Amino acid sequence: MMIAIPPTEWLCFGDLALPDFALLLQDLAAKVHLNRFLKQLRTPKKKKSPLVRHPKHPHVSTAKLLSGG
Repeated sequence: MMIAIPPTEWLCFGDLALPDFALLLQDLAAKVHLNRFLKQLRTPKKKKSPLVRHPKHPHVSTAKLLSGG
């Protein structure tokens, strides 16, 4: 937080009692719009089209071709 806000801005919080500081944090948290921090929703997966198999050109494994059989 020291990177985002300079140390001089934190001095006002040093004088607060712990219960007052907790109430201040709760008040600030209530004002946050959480929908701004939501991730992008995933879309449903697209269905693959079925593979077309040609009877004239059957699949032959690479191992079978390399073994000569």
